[in-house]
Amino acid sequence: MKTPQAPVKTPCIGICSTTSVGDWVCRGCKRYSTEVIGWISFGEEEKAAVMRRIEKLNTQILEEKFAIDSEDDLRAGLRRLSVPYDPALSPYCWLHNLLKKAHHRISTLEGFGVSVRPDYAGLSLGQLEQQVEQEILALTQAHAERYRVT
Repeated sequence: MKTPQAPVKTPCIGICSTTSVGDWVCRGCKRYSTEVIGWISFGEEEKAAVMRRIEKLNTQILEEKFAIDSEDDLRAGLRRLSVPYDPALSPYCWLHNLLKKAHHRISTLEGFGVSVRPDYAGLSLGQLEQQVEQEILALTQAHAERYRVT
């Protein structure tokens, strides 16, 4: 017998560019516009599939640039800055939310339990956020083209 799972939370972090700007990929949560629009009608398996894709793409890009040294410190920092995060997802997804929602309010990741890997240590937090975004969007575009997402 399958154990019932908790409903999948929306990945929305309050930076929706699909509905406000018309982007095909949301600048906040990285869902395709069709997923943002159809989210409420999706079944739990469809929602979970979207979340797995977002988690995998975010983690792939962020792991290369950052090390999460303390999940507890990262959680505390997110709460302190009122940045939403889903505890069921990888801490790298939490870090993505921090970068998207708060990179302009913080100048360092000190105190957040996150360190920048040596190859990227010379970049400002704003530059890192921009590079992460460009890479995630490129990977998302490649995924869309490969699987013919419209």
